[in-house]
Amino acid sequence: MNVLTCFEPPVSHARVEAPVREPLRVALVQHRWQADTAAMRAELNEGIAKAAELGAKAVFLPEVTFSKYPAFVRGGDNPAADAEDPETGPTFTFAAEAAVEHGIFVHASLYERADQGDGLGFNTAILVSPKGELVGRTRKLHIPISAGYYEDTYFRAGPATDEAYRPHSHADLGDVRIGMPTCWDEWFPEVARMYSLAGADVIVYPTAIGSEPSFPAFDTQPLWQHVIVGNGITAGTFMIVPNRYGDEGEITFYGSSFISDPYGRILVQAPRDESAVLVADLDLDQRKDWLTLFPFLETRRPDTYVRLTAPVERDYPFGRA
Repeated sequence: MNVLTCFEPPVSHARVEAPVREPLRVALVQHRWQADTAAMRAELNEGIAKAAELGAKAVFLPEVTFSKYPAFVRGGDNPAADAEDPETGPTFTFAAEAAVEHGIFVHASLYERADQGDGLGFNTAILVSPKGELVGRTRKLHIPISAGYYEDTYFRAGPATDEAYRPHSHADLGDVRIGMPTCWDEWFPEVARMYSLAGADVIVYPTAIGSEPSFPAFDTQPLWQHVIVGNGITAGTFMIVPNRYGDEGEITFYGSSFISDPYGRILVQAPRDESAVLVADLDLDQRKDWLTLFPFLETRRPDTYVRLTAPVERDYPFGRA
């Protein structure tokens, strides 16, 4: 398993005051789904162990971490029959055991069972403390509907509550606030802006993205990366993006997991087709430096954004005058 690091944060070009917060060392693990669950868990545990050995305080794992990606085909009458409980299921159990064993915060993603009579569940990210306690949970808000990614037939959109954009914090992580949306959420600038307004320093997107079944020659990896990095620039946030890799049948996932800073610089990036551990030090006060020089939050015009909060007009998918 490749280990790639960035232990010297790049200079903060807009810095005028000495940083107040200590750098935060974080990690992610890029892996591939395997039918042999024991082998897959061993691989992930190896990656978590390497992250902990290198001093990372938290490690982040890809979307639906232990599942084969389900949405190649449309879900049946009860697609969430095999979904799990986020506090007692196999994903939480693994994350808790690994967190305790290695003394590190472990973030993972799972298909959450939440029966509401429609056969669907939630796509949920969790954060577990080194004591094995669930200290954060966020449900994916935006659900894709395109060919090969029929997630609307598996996942219910996360509810529009005050908790939807609440970043997570914990005393043992230090002075940092972490937003935990998921995959398709990364394409929406509104998500990054909302987390930034809530004071998030870091946004983590557990991801499962790869080829397009309808257009197999179209490589979306550069667009995917540009959008996330750009959203991090305008939100003034670090972005941590663990993706899976490998051929799962209809889709070949393209890895390329990365960590970027508020200036839009890629601190460390994984290859497209190999397991990898990325470890980076985040100079957290770069957020303040950048948003002081380019005060995007202060110069907003929310009074002109009314249309953004109007109901979606599904008869006009490309907008209308």
